[in-house]
Amino acid sequence: MQFEDAYKEVYEIVKPRYKLFTAGPVACFPEVLEIMKVQMFSHRAKEYKVIHMDTLERLKKFLEAENGEIILFPSSGTGFMEAAVRNTVPRGGKVLVTIIGAFGKRFKEVVESNGRKAVTLEYEPGKAVKPEDLDDALRKNPDVHAVTITYNETSTGVLNPLPELAKVVNEHDKLLFVDAVSAMGGADIKFDKWGIDIIFGSSQKAFGVPPGLAIAAISQRVFEIAEKMPERGWYFDLPLYKKFNYKKQGTPSTPPMPQVFGLNVVLRIIEKMGGKEEWLKMYQKRAEMIRNGVREIGLEILAEPGYESPTITAVLTPEGIKGEEVYNAMRERGFELAKGYGEGIKEKTFRIGHMGYMTFEDIEEMLQNLKEVIEELKKKA
Repeated sequence: MQFEDAYKEVYEIVKPRYKLFTAGPVACFPEVLEIMKVQMFSHRAKEYKVIHMDTLERLKKFLEAENGEIILFPSSGTGFMEAAVRNTVPRGGKVLVTIIGAFGKRFKEVVESNGRKAVTLEYEPGKAVKPEDLDDALRKNPDVHAVTITYNETSTGVLNPLPELAKVVNEHDKLLFVDAVSAMGGADIKFDKWGIDIIFGSSQKAFGVPPGLAIAAISQRVFEIAEKMPERGWYFDLPLYKKFNYKKQGTPSTPPMPQVFGLNVVLRIIEKMGGKEEWLKMYQKRAEMIRNGVREIGLEILAEPGYESPTITAVLTPEGIKGEEVYNAMRERGFELAKGYGEGIKEKTFRIGHMGYMTFEDIEEMLQNLKEVIEELKKKA
């Protein structure tokens, strides 16, 4: 390299120092990092078109969305929150937003900042949405255009019962928008069977790819509504993305090509591991191992029983210990966990991510260090 010093200067700042158990971005698979080193070329070149269309087909299979359209955005997953609202809900229209944590609240902010009205169904942190409550809320608000559900709430480590909730939304014939940012790639998704209209995720979570790429499956009725929606914007214009999938075999603006290459590699890894079922079993095994280890240390989990996340665990700290203290102490030992996140639980929780590239040996080592950290902090408390 001609300017190796420039590389070394930056590398000294960002070089890996920790084993990552974060909420995201997460540790990437070595194969992903390797493919992302490929020299760039035009996103309109035939080579990119091949990878783009192949990635869409693999995602269709993984998300079980044969009747849906796969869309890739050069953005974070939050971009699809805005797209969902602007493409399908008229200005001033109502959206029922279910809130079980910080990211449900973000969807509410997105709805309102785009000139729509949010009606909320909110629970205390650690709880999941109950189908009977959702049914009652929809009966009381029959004029809403859509319902938003956070499939996996990253701030609380709660997995909502999406199949049951989707059934309720379908019975009321409302559009269903699902934030699956920390679920996609780690929890099962059956787009067609469950009757979802928009479900979106991000590259930097359970797929174990760097951030910058948002992924969604979208129903055909969304496009029918969007075609007639005025002022739906340009950057997140869903019909435009659908058109470019076929017209250009790409995206309207330049995509994050390295992330697309990385995602394609991960989808091939999943296939070589034995398919979606085996991949999701791996995630479930990680989650159980971490939850069991945490309980053996004597700590409690925030999520109510039966609704625990397969991708992240929010852990309650012992009396007199703040979550940030645990986070800092683990960082000193070479483990990057995640701080508590969200109103009312930030100080009394810390989070352990199960996502991305990690081994079961890494988990065992992390839990042993966590045990020692908790013992040390209890003595100081």
